Amino acid sequence: MPEVVTTTPGLFPLPDWAKDELSELKGHQKADLISGDEGSEIQDAYERGRAEVVDRQQEAGLDRIVEGQLRWDDMIAHPLAVHDNVDTRGIVRYYDNNNFYREPVVTGDLTAAGDVAAELEAASEQVDSGLQAVLPGPYSLADLATDEHYGDDAAFLEGVTEFLAGEIAEFPEVETLFLLEPSLVENAPGDGADERASEAIDAVASEADADVVAHTYWGALDEKVYAHLMDADVDAIGFDFVADHEANLYNINEYGTKDDVALGLVDGQNTLVEDPETIAERIEWVADQTQSTDFETVYATINTETFYLPVNKFEAKLDALAAVNKTEVEA
Repeated sequence: MPEVVTTTPGLFPLPDWAKDELSELKGHQKADLISGDEGSEIQDAYERGRAEVVDRQQEAGLDRIVEGQLRWDDMIAHPLAVHDNVDTRGIVRYYDNNNFYREPVVTGDLTAAGDVAAELEAASEQVDSGLQAVLPGPYSLADLATDEHYGDDAAFLEGVTEFLAGEIAEFPEVETLFLLEPSLVENAPGDGADERASEAIDAVASEADADVVAHTYWGALDEKVYAHLMDADVDAIGFDFVADHEANLYNINEYGTKDDVALGLVDGQNTLVEDPETIAERIEWVADQTQSTDFETVYATINTETFYLPVNKFEAKLDALAAVNKTEVEA
């Protein structure tokens, strides 16, 4: 019987009070925000929001606790959007949905900034064990950005990889790191680029003193991309079983997977709340369909970021997911 670890890929919706308060504050401080200075009142609101969502995860009983990424207005492009050597320009669509982010244009060297590490450090003061870090994977972060400094795609990916590795070096102690890689599905790398993407993920993962999950979503990976990703020294690959269970099963059964696995079983974009029994049944179903693979650890998770959800539905999904370990899951 595998160990079931309940967790999320982060990027939570703002608490309702924080949406109103931050909207008003940002309206008053628009000039400061353009220059990158959030101001003490905005910082305080985010800190209160972080404390609230960390407490809410612990109250639900999740095995891994994330910081929540409430400041990430630009979704997984955030670590670049706040960098000194990055200009944020026009508003562009975030993958194929109705969310938008500011295009990060890299104009200088991507040195480590410590922004994500500072958020994790603050969260660590509330979390005794089970802290999980969340970062964009290097391929997705490079895919969402525009390069005006490094000169070609390979050099740019290398620069983004070194930047993320530098961020990780400043992390406090964490048990797990989720690297979010939706672009591997949404804008799959071609020949040569697929191998470079895997090598970049490997390089980032090697800097983490934690279990690393390369989490893919919004579909399934092309076979060749998946085969290269298997070469990366990560502890688990994440599969979106909400968006495409058949193709993900095929990849696992055809090419194998790591000893641990992350299963996106709860819908991060649909307000229908799954019950714990349904989630447990989905874990059992995957295990039944992948008999050649005996997982040591199953990370039971929401398939995508959760900022799409109303807060009440998001919290209900947290409760249902956390309750899975109170429901019998058979090997």
